[in-house]
Amino acid sequence: MRTAAVIGTGLIGTSAALALASRGVTVHLRDHDPDAARTAAALGAGTTDEPQGPVDLAVVAVPPAHVARTLAEAQRAGLARGYLDVASVKGGPRRDLEALGCDLSQYIGTHPMAGRERSGPLAATADLFEGRPWVLTPTPSTDTEVLNLALELVALCRAVPVVMDADAHDRAVALVSHTPQLLSSMVAARLEHADETAVRLCGQGIRDVTRIAASEPEMWVDILSANPGPVADVLAEVAADLGETVEALRSLQSADDAKRRDGAAGIERVLRRGNAGRVRVPGKHGAAPTVYESVVVLIGDQPGELARVFADAGAAGVNIEDVRMEHATGQQTGLLQLMVEPKAVPVLIAALRERGWSIRQ
Repeated sequence: MRTAAVIGTGLIGTSAALALASRGVTVHLRDHDPDAARTAAALGAGTTDEPQGPVDLAVVAVPPAHVARTLAEAQRAGLARGYLDVASVKGGPRRDLEALGCDLSQYIGTHPMAGRERSGPLAATADLFEGRPWVLTPTPSTDTEVLNLALELVALCRAVPVVMDADAHDRAVALVSHTPQLLSSMVAARLEHADETAVRLCGQGIRDVTRIAASEPEMWVDILSANPGPVADVLAEVAADLGETVEALRSLQSADDAKRRDGAAGIERVLRRGNAGRVRVPGKHGAAPTVYESVVVLIGDQPGELARVFADAGAAGVNIEDVRMEHATGQQTGLLQLMVEPKAVPVLIAALRERGWSIRQ
């Protein structure tokens, strides 16, 4: 691939353009907001100049509701030899393209499974997709050349290609992406008018659950409007579980021993089902999940502290598999959880204590 056009210079479009440009591809940028395109160009994502002829690949990075119209206009203008979109919903845009009479042999739907809570070109990075799944949804009419161009794009962005049916993709993201966004927002909404004393007790658990609730509502309205049925189906199942859990909790308040036992069994059942689902989440590098143990280190809020503890762990020959930080309320300290393989725990504890770190058991 020597040339590309990116239509839509938000987070995903600009990140793809940055990755392509950094690997020698000439990228032409378009956006309905000229300032956004100029910002992306200033970041090194490409040029706002129009191409002199058809580019190799056009990347349509606009909200799902606008994919079909944008792509149809690009095809009529002969912008590229191949076309793909990066919208987070696949079935609807494909059916819209069919209705508009577009040439589907030149098109493939795709979805990079990467993002951030922030949007716009200033949030973009060339490494946004590295190591992340990038779904491709070819149809029987997709031309081999277009599929190869899409695979080349994924490779240049250092992502991992995953081939799926479009509707199966939409059901999958409803479960693993769209529904969690709504549930996170619903939990966070409980904090809006909560007593300040309660809010001050927020720990790492509530931070983990509500992290994605910081996402922009306008973007998510676009996404959910394109995939409402599958998301509603998953939420209906969650609502049924929620109803049973509420009933179990009410039973735990009963003076009747049998009802309390039933309530406890109901709570245990939903927690165990959660355990069973959690272990299916892929682990490091997409491999089977591994059980790690945590070493908790008291760390000060000063420049260089994290680098120092990581360097000390490295000097001990211990690989840090994951990291979590819990900040202390009202103090300039925090608890750093270093997730390591169980056999590395005593080695790491001994090494860090020797270097003066305070370990919390």
